[in-house]
Order: sequence, then structure tokens, then C-alpha cells
Amino acid sequence: MRKVTFGVGNSLDGYIAAPDHGVDWLQWTKEIADISATYWKTIDTVLMGRKTYEKAPKEGYPGVRNIVFSRTLPEGSRGSLEVIAADPAEFVTRLKEQPGKGICVMGGGELAATLFDADVIDEVVLNTHPVLLGSGVPLFPGLKRRVDLELLAVRTLENKCVLLSYAVRR
Repeated sequence: MRKVTFGVGNSLDGYIAAPDHGVDWLQWTKEIADISATYWKTIDTVLMGRKTYEKAPKEGYPGVRNIVFSRTLPEGSRGSLEVIAADPAEFVTRLKEQPGKGICVMGGGELAATLFDADVIDEVVLNTHPVLLGSGVPLFPGLKRRVDLELLAVRTLENKCVLLSYAVRR
């Protein structure tokens, strides 16, 4: 069965975007680019919600299947990008059973919460930035159940961010 990983940059106080949905506080470095490039080789599918898609490259990420879950965008394919109106939990449950590499849930706390509630996420990777936003878009809005995690790794990055990796306990 394929592994589903939720990865996101977050503030120390648990936000993934500022109140205006800005992410100018995220620190992108060569080290993060190298970590991302290594990880990218282990996946073949990226999942995102509409709000995350609005911040992503409009043609999607190269070399992978790009799936956007949205009830407002027109459903269908646009090159390597697929817009799907179906229930994300049901779709990802079926997707995990298909052959392929890992699946990345890119940003998007609302989509992640839906997938956590359905118990389809296997791993969480947080790039925690040394900033307190005070308010904004929460990391896990509306999570309906407790999710127990097991720490896999902690890494302090050159830019003083902390990369945390957790497995979802079942």
C-alpha cells in the first residue's frame, strides 16, 4: 500500500499562512530545496486543496500527478493537473491501494484534517519556522479526532527552522 505524507511549513504557533493567506515568512533555502528534491524522488502524486493550488504553479508540479480537490473549480484534466470534486477521503483511500510511489499532501490544513479524520495519512513532516504569527490559517482546522503520532526524526536546519517527521500511530 502506498504511503501518504502530509508536509507543510508552519509557524511555531501553529499557522500555515498569515491572516491574509500570505506566506512571505516561509524561509526557502538551498538546504530545503535539496531535502525536497530527495523526497520528490519517492513520490509520484501530489494532492492539494483549492487554496493551496492557488499558491502553487498553475500547471502543477513537474514529473508527478497533480490532484486538486475543489468544489468550486471546474472538474477535469488540464495537462498534468486534475481537478476532482469527489470526496477526498474516499478518493485517497482508493488511490493508496493502486500501484505507485508515495503520495504527498501539499500544505492545506483543511484537506489534511479531512484526510486525518479518514485515517489515510501515514506520515507528517513539519518544517517549523522561528516566527510567531499570532493569528492566521491554522495548521489543522476542524480536526474531528485525536491523532497519535510517533516521532521519527528531528533536524535543525541552517536557517534555524526545525524539520520534524512523525509516523501516524494506528
